[in-house]
Amino acid sequence: MAPPRQGSRDWFKPRRLAVPLLRHLTVATSLVVAGLLSFGCSAERQLFSSDKTDFQLKTVVQGLEHPWSLAFLPDGSMLVTERDGRLRIIRNGELVPEPVRGVPEHVVAGQGGLLDMVLHPEFTDNRTLFLSYAHRNDDGMTTRVARATLSDDQLENVAVIFEALPRSGTSRHFAGRMAFDADGFLYVAVGDRGNRPRAQDTADDAGGVHRITIAGDPAPGNPGLQDDDIRDTLFTWGNRNIQGMTVHPDTGEVWSHEHGPRGGDEINILRAGTNYGWPEITYGIAYSGAEITPYTEKPGMAQPLHHWDPSIAPSGMAFYSGSLFPDWQGDLFVGALKLQKLVRLRIRNEQVMEEEDLLADHGERIRDVRMGPDGALWLLTDDSDGKIYRIVPGQ
Repeated sequence: MAPPRQGSRDWFKPRRLAVPLLRHLTVATSLVVAGLLSFGCSAERQLFSSDKTDFQLKTVVQGLEHPWSLAFLPDGSMLVTERDGRLRIIRNGELVPEPVRGVPEHVVAGQGGLLDMVLHPEFTDNRTLFLSYAHRNDDGMTTRVARATLSDDQLENVAVIFEALPRSGTSRHFAGRMAFDADGFLYVAVGDRGNRPRAQDTADDAGGVHRITIAGDPAPGNPGLQDDDIRDTLFTWGNRNIQGMTVHPDTGEVWSHEHGPRGGDEINILRAGTNYGWPEITYGIAYSGAEITPYTEKPGMAQPLHHWDPSIAPSGMAFYSGSLFPDWQGDLFVGALKLQKLVRLRIRNEQVMEEEDLLADHGERIRDVRMGPDGALWLLTDDSDGKIYRIVPGQ
C-alpha cells in the first residue's frame, strides 16, 4: 500500500523568511564558513583559466562511491549521498569512516539509488533534512522522498512524505532532484521512467515536478487543486529526466535542467501549470538515431531557455552568488556527465549571453554543483572513487 501524502498541516506552516530568521541564518552561515575554511585540502591544486578569471581546483575529499548530492551543515561539516545507498559525513576535512545510520529502505538498480538531499530551511533549529531515492516493492520501482531528523550521525523520525505513482519495472529516469522555494515549499522532480507518454499524462506522477509542503501535502496554488484532471501535487509536466535544480538568487524562481535523448538537453524556469513538451516536442533524437517527433515547438508547450545539441548530459547546477569571483557574479554553472566538463552560462533577462566550457580536459564526470557558503563553488564527481572539489581563485 502506498504511503499517505496527507500529514499534519500544523507540522510546518510555510512562510516567507522573516528578518529575525535571516539574522539567525547570517550567524549560522558565518559558522559554516569558518568550518569550511578550516578544511585541510589535499596537496593537489590545479590551476585553470576561464574567459573571466583564473581559478584553482582543490581536492577536499576522495574515495566516495558515486556521490550524488552535497549539503553544507551549520558547523562547517558536510553531508554527501552516495548512489549505492550511503549517507556520508565530511568533518574537519576528513571522510567519517562510518556512514550515517537510519537511511530509509531503498533500491540500487540502474540509475536508481540514494539520490538528492536538501536541508530544511530552518535546519539549524530542527535538524530536519529530505532525501530522494529509488524504492522497490511488488508493484515495481519509483521515486520516493523521506523526511528525517539528523541526530548524532543517525537519522531519526524517518517518514515517507512523497511517492510517485504508478510504479513501473524500469530502472531509469528516476530524476529525484529537489529544491526549496522562498515560501518553504519543496519541489521534487520525477522522470518519465523511460516511458515517454507518461510525461504528458497529468493523471500520472511521472515526467514532471511536484510541489509539496513539508508534510507531503499539495502546496497551495498547485494547478491540480483547481483541475481534477491534474494530480494535486503536480506543478509542471512534460519533463523527461531532471538532473539539476536550483533557486535564482534574485527572483527566487526555481530553475531546472533535464536530459534529452541524443541532443535536446534543456534549461527551464519552473512555472506553475507549464507543459515543457516532452516527448511531443524536443531538439533531440532517439538513441537509435530515429526521429522521436518532427516538432521542436507546439502551441501550449514551453520552449527551453537554453538547450544543447549534442547532449552534454547535464547534472547539478548552481548560480554563483559569492564574493571570491566578482566576474562570475550571477552566472549559472552546470555540470556535465557525458562530456565531462563544467559549463558557465551568463544569463541576462532570460537570455544566454555567454557560454563557456570549463574543465573540459580534466576528464571527470561532474554529478553535482553547489554554491558554498564560503564563496567557493563545490563539485562532486561521479566515479567509484568520487571526489569533492572546491573551486577558489587562482592566486
